[in-house]
Amino acid sequence: MDGMKLLKSASFYLLVVVIVVFSVFPFYYAIVTSFSTGTALFSVHYWPVAWDWSNYESVLGGRTFPRNILNSIFISSVTVAFALTLAVTASYALARVRFRGRALLLMTILGVSMFPQIAVLAGLFELMRYLNLLNTPWALIISYTIFTLPFTVWVLTTFMRDLPVEIEEAAIVDGATPWIIITKVFMPLMWPAMVTTGLLAFIGAWNEFLFALTFTMTEVQRTTPVAIALLSGASQQEIPWGPIMAASVIVTVPLVILVLVFQRKIVAGLTAGGVKG
Repeated sequence: MDGMKLLKSASFYLLVVVIVVFSVFPFYYAIVTSFSTGTALFSVHYWPVAWDWSNYESVLGGRTFPRNILNSIFISSVTVAFALTLAVTASYALARVRFRGRALLLMTILGVSMFPQIAVLAGLFELMRYLNLLNTPWALIISYTIFTLPFTVWVLTTFMRDLPVEIEEAAIVDGATPWIIITKVFMPLMWPAMVTTGLLAFIGAWNEFLFALTFTMTEVQRTTPVAIALLSGASQQEIPWGPIMAASVIVTVPLVILVLVFQRKIVAGLTAGGVKG
């Protein structure tokens, strides 16, 4: 019996190791490749043969890539702020206020999230052109917020439903308005869910490519995914793999740091509402 438990435990940890290696190795190899130049880019090595920073100097010393990073930070941060503000108020209405059609509205919100980006690209492009927002950060902020809201609303609605009703009733007795209940009572309790949804919304906006490519026309307005894609040359021989790997590492490291810093709240937010009792 002990042998079976030991075998199961060993199999479980072996599976975990395989998953971790499979997930982390591409990023690790990108880091290794980013320190290679010339013919060393095309030789297989699992440790940097030389710490050559020329690829990073080439990327960061470029005309627009630092500006592209700032664009991504601004657009992603504002998208998260808008999405969380709208989602918190919407989740309060959907979780706490009884009204006809609430279930249908929730299903509609879920249905909106199922539309692929390419299906609404033409319509959004015409809308942004009509609003004169093309080639501005606000075209991307509005688009990202639209596609982020369904997920954030669903997660925060589920989390808010699990908050004790007695807390809200006590606040109402004390004369609190709905806005005070949301900001002073519920929001301090919802930080795990808000951090989770906010971080996932940030990652989605940071990595988005299709809208960023379509709605931006000049180098200074582009975000990092588009800037990295446009580093490629006209042919296979002209593709600067070293700078591309360096740029990929630069834009991935902040996401890794954010996940490591907020990992406890992310787990708490994802498991919220999973246990009743």
